[in-house]
Amino acid sequence: MSFIMILALVMLVSLLSVRWVFFKVLKIAKDKHLVDNPDARKLQKAPVPVVGGLAVFFGVVIGVLVGVSMCGLLSLLADLEFESGMFSCLLPVVLSMVVMLYAGAMDDILGLTPTSRFVLEILVVLTIMLSTGKSIDSFHGMWGIENFSWYCAVPLTVFAGVGIINAINMVDGVNGLSSGLCILASLLFGLSFYSAGDIPNALLAFSMAAALMPFLVHNVFGNTSRMFIGDAGTMVMGLLMTWFVLSTMHSGIPLGGTDGGSVIAMVLSFLSVPVADTLRVMFMRVLNGRSPFSPDRTHLHHAFIGLGVSPSITALSEVVINILVVAFWWTLACCDVSPELQLYGVVVASSILVWGSYFFLEHERDSDSRKARWLRNFSPKTHFGSREWWQRISFFLDSPEYSERERKNLRERLDRKFGNL
Repeated sequence: MSFIMILALVMLVSLLSVRWVFFKVLKIAKDKHLVDNPDARKLQKAPVPVVGGLAVFFGVVIGVLVGVSMCGLLSLLADLEFESGMFSCLLPVVLSMVVMLYAGAMDDILGLTPTSRFVLEILVVLTIMLSTGKSIDSFHGMWGIENFSWYCAVPLTVFAGVGIINAINMVDGVNGLSSGLCILASLLFGLSFYSAGDIPNALLAFSMAAALMPFLVHNVFGNTSRMFIGDAGTMVMGLLMTWFVLSTMHSGIPLGGTDGGSVIAMVLSFLSVPVADTLRVMFMRVLNGRSPFSPDRTHLHHAFIGLGVSPSITALSEVVINILVVAFWWTLACCDVSPELQLYGVVVASSILVWGSYFFLEHERDSDSRKARWLRNFSPKTHFGSREWWQRISFFLDSPEYSERERKNLRERLDRKFGNL
């Protein structure tokens, strides 16, 4: 019970830390013109500050620091003994987060070449492997394979790590999408670590989830307070997702209550939408004779937007798809299905729900069927920006940016438009 209280405190501290620093980072971004400008490939119509990742990073670090300190205090007051060096694994992870944060910020502000980014990502993943000793070096009995040598583990881990980092980065195209998916994954990984008794990673995962929450709210509902998380944020999120995967694979312990669960199928289900969508996009680019890293508008969120669905409902839909894949894996694991069939089931479910949704939406957009006409008529109803409740939330979130007179004028304008509640 004591550790649950520490986790709750960590989440509260992370959330409040991001809330406190958010407008300070926003002001710096606006004063220094650190913004993402619209172009033919992007969905925003005006420049938007692009340094939200700095606020999220601040919240994660403060939350972890408080959590580690509280665990030390608890061990003194309650005479509990934590394993010697238990929290030492967090040091290389936090330092790697700093490297990714700086690299992402440089990419946001100055622009880095794809080669530079890939080399840096490879070096960071290798550093985490060597400093912590954790890698994908076992299939835990799947296909009869247990542990294998580092000659296989190193390239497999680097491939998976760089792939996850870029999958999180590439899926970041709609307000609330990448942060919503990472909040879901962080909570799921956090529950898995908690059930396995992995206290340091549980602190890190829940701190990450809480730090993303205030950013998500401003990103979705904010108007003048909206910020993008930027490459700095997506690279930090991708790195943490990679670390969570490595830690889970190393322990071999699936989410609590699924003794027959496959950790490989589990981690793939947690990250099913970004991984499946990125694989489909890259495959289609190669099939069309283009570089797999060339930018375009062929992600699943582009298909939703192409039918007129609002960004918020688009992000919510993809998070729900991810939840459905996780629920499907959980059902297979609880039914004692073999690890191999669990993996195949997650792959099939991800393909049907992610790939299938994309091709269905694209087909309906290009057709004039009854379903297509219904979707076109329904899509405008998903735009809530003109609703009273939405505008009042936006006013509440944006108000710290305004002077007292501006806040009063805006409130009076809302009251005249919707009535004084």
